[in-house]
Amino acid sequence: MHDELHERIRKIVATIPPGSVASYGDIAELAGAPSPRLVGRVLAEDGADLPWHRVLRADGTPAHHLAHRQLELLRAEGVLADGQRVSMRRYRWDAVEVLEDPSLFD
Repeated sequence: MHDELHERIRKIVATIPPGSVASYGDIAELAGAPSPRLVGRVLAEDGADLPWHRVLRADGTPAHHLAHRQLELLRAEGVLADGQRVSMRRYRWDAVEVLEDPSLFD
């Protein structure tokens, strides 16, 4: 992966505000990444300092091995799950500010 794409993914995830979530696909689309899986890889390998818990699967579910911790962190920010699923309709981040910030795409 190109360092530029890696950093763009990191910058976009860093801008997700508390109380909001995005899908791996949302981040991939914004970053110009070829696949949502690439976003997951970046977060797994280099996302400990990011609000990784705000990134979910498209259906609003966390990765199985992260579910308890991720939902706990989201709950602390006011994002409530119904069982193991967060309502993407209710909590999905409106990424307009990302699209308006040219520094993310340098």
